[in-house]
Amino acid sequence: MKSGIRKAALVALSGLLLLIALLGGVFFLLGGVKARRPGEWETAAMGRAKRWILVGDKSTQNPMPATKENIAMGQQNFSHYCFACHGLDGQNTGVPFAESMSPPVPSLASADVQAYTDGQLHWIISNGLWLTGMPASKGILSDDEMWSLVLYIRNLPPAGSLGEPAMYSGESVLEP
Repeated sequence: MKSGIRKAALVALSGLLLLIALLGGVFFLLGGVKARRPGEWETAAMGRAKRWILVGDKSTQNPMPATKENIAMGQQNFSHYCFACHGLDGQNTGVPFAESMSPPVPSLASADVQAYTDGQLHWIISNGLWLTGMPASKGILSDDEMWSLVLYIRNLPPAGSLGEPAMYSGESVLEP
């Protein structure tokens, strides 16, 4: 009797899994898994999770002083590594896909980004952010380069003041 009940339960479970798989396939074929702008609740929940759980080094201090030279070094590093997604000014100027990504590329001048500590910004630059387009730069950039980027993020120029990256403006990036 018990084996008959188990067999019926397994058949029912298999049928349910098959139905879920078929509905998932229909959903995928009709609409696919589209990139979409996260909703208000999703944005708030992920913002809190990043700030308090997912992003480390909250109490780490930037060992590099905020001198003009160090900020300029950060801007130079930014213009080589970060501009493709964040624009030259860190505020997505001229980046055609910034708002289309899911989640959208944040303006680094935004209150949400500026609320991170220096240590958290360094951690994000070093490790990237899971489920966003933010890549890890550990092993690509040196620690000093990453700290200089933090200084630049803290001292961004006005939005649009540096123009758009040449790669998006149609200008040649190769010199003749």
